[in-house]
Amino acid sequence: MPFEIPAIVQDRVSARARETMKKIEHFVETECIPADEVYEAQISKDPSLRWKSYPPIMDDLKKKARAQGLWNLFLSKTHYSEGAGYTNLEYGLMAEILGRSHTGSESMNCSAPDTGNMEVLAKYGNAAQKKQWLEPLLDGKIRSAFLMTERFAASSDAKNINMHMRTEGNDLVLNGTKWWSSGACDPRCAVYIVMCKSEMNTSNDPFKQQSVVLVPAGTPGVTVLRPLSVFGYDDAPHGHAEVRFENVRVPRANLVLGEGRGFEIIQGRLGPGRIHHCMRSIGAAERALDYMIARVNDPNRRTFGKLISEHGTIRSWIAESRIAIDSCRLVVLNAADKIDRVDAKGALKEIAMAKIMVPRTVCDILDKAIQAHGAGGVCQDFPLARMYAGLRTLRIADGPDEVHLAQMGRNENGRAAAIIKKHEEQEKKRTELFRVYKIDGKSHL
Repeated sequence: MPFEIPAIVQDRVSARARETMKKIEHFVETECIPADEVYEAQISKDPSLRWKSYPPIMDDLKKKARAQGLWNLFLSKTHYSEGAGYTNLEYGLMAEILGRSHTGSESMNCSAPDTGNMEVLAKYGNAAQKKQWLEPLLDGKIRSAFLMTERFAASSDAKNINMHMRTEGNDLVLNGTKWWSSGACDPRCAVYIVMCKSEMNTSNDPFKQQSVVLVPAGTPGVTVLRPLSVFGYDDAPHGHAEVRFENVRVPRANLVLGEGRGFEIIQGRLGPGRIHHCMRSIGAAERALDYMIARVNDPNRRTFGKLISEHGTIRSWIAESRIAIDSCRLVVLNAADKIDRVDAKGALKEIAMAKIMVPRTVCDILDKAIQAHGAGGVCQDFPLARMYAGLRTLRIADGPDEVHLAQMGRNENGRAAAIIKKHEEQEKKRTELFRVYKIDGKSHL
């Protein structure tokens, strides 16, 4: 369906952003979606070549997008002078449109993990780091990877990471293994942003023992062991890699912000990124609903003498999906608006709500769309299976549901004392009113 800005945020969206959204929608619908299958077809089926090249149609899309000014839309000028200058709320709406297409985000240099990595460099990097890595990333000349998760640690609790970092003179020496390293397989990947832990922790604060280090791809001692698949999809050429570090040496100048500042950096990175993921997910849900509606109204596909859409169950699915999509959108926009007003740290509750709600809900919508397509829904003739594989991972990526639920539950339960006090005061007032009006104290509810 044509993109519409929700009425509740109409006054928060600038005329410039509105015009950009129209251009994005036209580009995604007329250029990116038709290119999606070509992109997949251009990825080599030869395992020995699959990770050594990338589809040439992507370069064509990038040239067209950049010529129209559709480039680096995610990065606010408050972080970097070359940013597009949109609010998180405005970019959230743009990201929804990008989420309709597999090639949409990358075509405009707005795809993960580069967006989060560029946020890190723009917000926390020094001048030399920005010159060496941020500028070519913004220019689309290189790509990057983000390495946080570890195979041998329950790294949903980031305090558990055990990638060792020690200092030797002017060098940092890294040892350990990372996996689900987004982007590390891409032949264009030039730098890894790595979360590690000092072997000689000087802080008693467990949140100040981690650091973020920039490691150039190809540094001696770094071995990309293998790409990991998601429900059978390897996501070439991007990939999610297992990467081993054996006495990897980089200059101490590659430390971002300072030793022990890792948690601060990563929280700053993941907050807006979670919103970007959620908005792209809503775009995927819209496209899944479109596919569902088209499929169940195909005049050549009738069951028991009726169009599939004429069966009550299917109509309920369509209605439930519309309600769910619109609900998710408002939750995400609320979080994006809160980030704009008080920064990501002040919007933890709203971000967590979106991160929990959206992937769950979109997976359910995709499941309905797949079911409506029958066997076709689980094969490569439609994009639904790939979309589901990607969306299901978001219930784990950037913190699993359970972590966000535990944090939200703890914070919400923290209101207990205030609630109990309020109820006691109300009960005291009720008792006084019963006495004044000479009513017995038994329940009259």
